[in-house]
Amino acid sequence: MEFTKPLLKGKLIKRYKRFFVDAIVDNKVVTAHCPNTGSMMGLLSKGNDVYLLEHGDPKRKLKFGLEIIKANKNLVGINTHMANKIVNHGLSNNLIDELKGIKKIKSEVFFNKETRFDFLIERKKEKIFVEVKNVTLFRDKKTAEFPDAITKRGSKHLLTLIDAIKKGYKSYLIYLVQIQNMENFKIAKDIDSEYYKNYLFAKKAGVNFLAYRCKISSKRIFIEKKLKIIND
Repeated sequence: MEFTKPLLKGKLIKRYKRFFVDAIVDNKVVTAHCPNTGSMMGLLSKGNDVYLLEHGDPKRKLKFGLEIIKANKNLVGINTHMANKIVNHGLSNNLIDELKGIKKIKSEVFFNKETRFDFLIERKKEKIFVEVKNVTLFRDKKTAEFPDAITKRGSKHLLTLIDAIKKGYKSYLIYLVQIQNMENFKIAKDIDSEYYKNYLFAKKAGVNFLAYRCKISSKRIFIEKKLKIIND
């Protein structure tokens, strides 16, 4: 996925009220929208490089949006709204080895009255639900982790993916690692032990888990490489 225009580089001052960040750009303090409501653990140190997208829409309250943070020498894509666009691009261009040859892709499809999954895809006679989780947490140089906070919604998605299998669908969960230089992925069971238990339960029930790393720059982000899941 390409950004609509090159990103502007600045320095992080602080994030506050979940949706706002202050940064210095061209020696001026600007306030940008933060499109990530998670904890963003390990990314918010004052002085980190940030990359902002300048919006041209006069109806927007904030002129800038935060897209990338550089933390511990790695660029990290923090815009959770980009994750599905990146995966859609990956599915459409056969960048995900396990899900090549897709005939039809539908986004935001309801499975039941309470839950919708990110994608319903069709391949030959298969119908496959795909859920995407954006990954921005890393606590060592080579291993990305999810989640970065307790996620009851994440656990609910795991259990519903099992229900989808019982009704004849195949189920995939893709951990989209928007972090440079990662080689492995694991569930952060010390952060959310319940999610880890449900992950193991879902894996045993037949849910397919994938982790893919993105290639990130100030011009574009796209799926680059499959990572090894090391919880198993």
